[in-house]
Amino acid sequence: MNTTSKPLKIKKLFKKQIVFLLATTFSGILVSDYAKATILINNYKEVIDHVWQIVYRDFLDSSGKFERSNWINIRKNFLDKKYSDSNEAYDAIRSMLLKLDDPYTRFLDPKEFNQMRIDTSGELTGVGIQIVKDKESDDLIIISPIEGTPAYEAGIKARDKILSIDNISTKGMNIEDAVKLIRGQRGTKVKLEIFRNGDSFYKSLFRKRIEIKSVTSKINDTKDGFLIGYVRIKQFNANASKEMKETIKDLEMKKVSGYVLDLRSNPGGLLESSIEISRQFIDKGIIVSTLSKGGLREIKKGNGNALTQKPLMVLVNEGSASASEIVSGAIRDNNRGKLVGMKTFGKGLVQSMRTLVDGSGLTVTVAKYLTPNGTDINKFGIVPDIEVKMNSNPILLKEVGTRRDRQYRVAEKELIKLIKKSDLVRNFEPNSSNLSEVFGEKYHNLVYKFY
Repeated sequence: MNTTSKPLKIKKLFKKQIVFLLATTFSGILVSDYAKATILINNYKEVIDHVWQIVYRDFLDSSGKFERSNWINIRKNFLDKKYSDSNEAYDAIRSMLLKLDDPYTRFLDPKEFNQMRIDTSGELTGVGIQIVKDKESDDLIIISPIEGTPAYEAGIKARDKILSIDNISTKGMNIEDAVKLIRGQRGTKVKLEIFRNGDSFYKSLFRKRIEIKSVTSKINDTKDGFLIGYVRIKQFNANASKEMKETIKDLEMKKVSGYVLDLRSNPGGLLESSIEISRQFIDKGIIVSTLSKGGLREIKKGNGNALTQKPLMVLVNEGSASASEIVSGAIRDNNRGKLVGMKTFGKGLVQSMRTLVDGSGLTVTVAKYLTPNGTDINKFGIVPDIEVKMNSNPILLKEVGTRRDRQYRVAEKELIKLIKKSDLVRNFEPNSSNLSEVFGEKYHNLVYKFY
């Protein structure tokens, strides 16, 4: 059979799997019995072919090096080989994807794929603790328990050390292995050996569903008597938009005068989450446009339901990427606020996450996005309105978003200027009879220039 005709004929497997593939979400992905049986019969080659088919059909080439004829030859070369186990097949897939010259189209084995789903879903099943590895002592130390979780209710405290997990010593254990042992099925129990103030003791905790908080906030008082709503988004997961909505409503109730939105070192996340959060600040206008394979363009706009119109500053840095850049670009191009910090990362490509027939996964570049002004920021990033370097000496986590944080300090100063200007506009009374008498017909022109 001529190899050039093969890709155009999707085999029976893909006819059955295509609906499953397109319907998958980050929550509750199951691999069908049919798919499992197919993997056993076809000796891992179906996974390789599955990846090949997705790339052939949906991949958007941003480098200009992708040639379909070469990709067809690559398929034959990889399917002609024999693979003794899944690791060999997975290595072959990774080798195949390297030929695309796209760092964002990548393969994830079942464990890696499951972890990515957890990270983006905004929830996990565990006990609700954050841990860190002390490099000097080699101890696993609890940063803090999350309020309302099993760990919090059991009295676990910050700086507690974990000596063992289910009687397995943590000596020499890395964080990833510790997390795997602590997480598990909802309702099951995990036993932690805790060391505190010279004594060790055990705590048995039942695992439950834990929501991962992606939005934090506080109110900062200024010398001018203004209340500043400081909001930090750590990642754009499935819960971020809801958390942001609740945060803004709370800060509006507390009468803040303006906002500093901190997107520094935020690597991005879900496209839809960035759009919904942008709409909470931008009432009308384009948020982002995406350009997919074949030139298909989709435009997302504000929906007229912005939660606040108060002055806004956005903090960005070299670690602000993807969804963070969508929000930043939308705010700046719509003249909704100013950006402060350093040039952003420059990731203007959109990936779709696909479940493969054996439970592994593929993130494939399917589109690129443009800012409202039509700017392609991929590899270029967004230069802020006001460039400010971070403190030369690293500041502690508790000092981020305070006046000891140089980038925040500059953003707050600029925000106060915008607040004072908006207060002048608000207090200006265009129906004043005195002004009408003085300026007459020229009055409206004066108002226009003032604004």
